[in-house]
Amino acid sequence: MGNQFKTAALLAALSGLLIAISYWVIGGTGGLIFGIALAAVTNLFSWYQSDKIALAVYQAQPVSETQAPGLYRIVEKLSNRANIPMPRVYIVPSQTANAFATGRDPEHAAVAVTEGILNILPEDELEGVIAHELTHIINRDTLTQAVAATVAGAISFLAQMLSYSLWFFGGSRDNDRGGNPLGILLTVILAPVAATIIQLAISRTREFSADAGAAKLTGNPRALARALQRLEATARQMPFTANPAFEPLLIIHPISSQFLGNLFSSHPATEARVEALIKLEQQLSVISNQ
Repeated sequence: MGNQFKTAALLAALSGLLIAISYWVIGGTGGLIFGIALAAVTNLFSWYQSDKIALAVYQAQPVSETQAPGLYRIVEKLSNRANIPMPRVYIVPSQTANAFATGRDPEHAAVAVTEGILNILPEDELEGVIAHELTHIINRDTLTQAVAATVAGAISFLAQMLSYSLWFFGGSRDNDRGGNPLGILLTVILAPVAATIIQLAISRTREFSADAGAAKLTGNPRALARALQRLEATARQMPFTANPAFEPLLIIHPISSQFLGNLFSSHPATEARVEALIKLEQQLSVISNQ
């Protein structure tokens, strides 16, 4: 419940930032109305198009049971166990090892894995990864992350357009419109950074919940822990070229980010995730022995 409240608060902050930017830049009631309209449009667009956008960004290709029987069997088994409709299954043509889920709800969801992850993970670890992605679908994290990515993208786009305006027109504006030069400058410099921080905070919040849900779904927390360690080691050797706005969808950060502070990471530290999974394994063991 705490994570859900935090996620809702962060999404509200992200939309609020978009509205505030419009108010500061355009000025007055017109800016406020424009900001609210822009936030509504971007949220609505991401609601209906999030799955198509994410799948296109990663060039994911749909596969049938005949084309990928092992993967299909795992997704079907875990979907039945979780009592949700089986999502569409996709494979990303990349030798890097990663996976993601997308879609606005369990009835319109998709799970995608790279060719690389199928090559390096044994079946129990792959099950842990798929269970993690299915938990994102169950928790509606796929929609939350898509909305965050879209709103953050709108903020960055608005800031970029404003920077072009400052560069070519020197920031001259009709004072009667109420535009605020200081607001424009702060928007160009700080808004994309703030939007990114909020978006990444949403992602980190949801990853721990998805790990825990996957462990309970498979009954094997350690398998997912091993998978995360293996995926991180592989990411260091073979980084995944990804659109930064959609990195939070992935199960593991596509590039080793030890040189970055946690503030700018789309995922919690793998060590922290593994530690949480091992603790959960111990808790499940105690419950089963009672």
